[in-house]
Order: sequence, then C-alpha cells, then structure tokens
Amino acid sequence: MKLKELTKAEEQIMQILWQLQEGIVKDILDQMPDPKPAYNTVSTVVRVLEGKGFIDHKAYGNSHVYFPVISEADYKKFSVDKLMTNYFDNSYKSLVSFIADENKLGVKELDELSALIEKLKSEKK
Repeated sequence: MKLKELTKAEEQIMQILWQLQEGIVKDILDQMPDPKPAYNTVSTVVRVLEGKGFIDHKAYGNSHVYFPVISEADYKKFSVDKLMTNYFDNSYKSLVSFIADENKLGVKELDELSALIEKLKSEKK
C-alpha cells in the first residue's frame, strides 16, 4: 500500500492510536489536549483515516474499536523519505548539517553524533 501524507489532525489521532494500540472514539478524545475538539470531528477524522487505510476497526454491536494498520515506524520512514526528497536532495549530509546549524549544536552534541556514526559504521562491517 502506498502511504499518503496525513493532515495535522489525522497525525494527532494516529499518534494517539499508536500509543493506545486500539480504542473507541471516546478513548481517542480523552487523550487529546484541551480544548478538545467535538466528538463528531474526531469521529469524522477517524473515518477518513480508515478510508486512507491507516486504521481499521472491529465492530461490537454499535461500537467500533479502531486500531492502526500502518505502524508508526512505517509512517516515520515515509515522512523522513519525503523530507529527504523534497528538502535535502536525498543527502543525509545536508540534513545533518541543517540540523546542526539550525539547532546550534554544541561540541558535546556533535561529539555524540560522531560517536553514533562510528558505532553505526562498525556495525555495518
């Protein structure tokens, strides 16, 4: 299945469902910060997510228990790939340089990044 980009509201609900693993609309709504959206708003977004193939449901009478079909890891990979393609010409060097510059990383953080790179390099051998 080809993943699609989520809206901010859809992503917020997916974050909650990934954490809960399953839940009814009220469970999702209970996890949302104040001011909470209307129940019908959350219900509509949930149905849109189901239509996009991100979630599915089990029916128990009139109640639907929703659960993620797309894992958080798969969506993270999709999002990073999109970011890399659209903003960094598929260059991890450009991405890391941007993050280091924008966040004004100090020597300690840069050393930690270097150590991580060295660890990853040794694991690849």
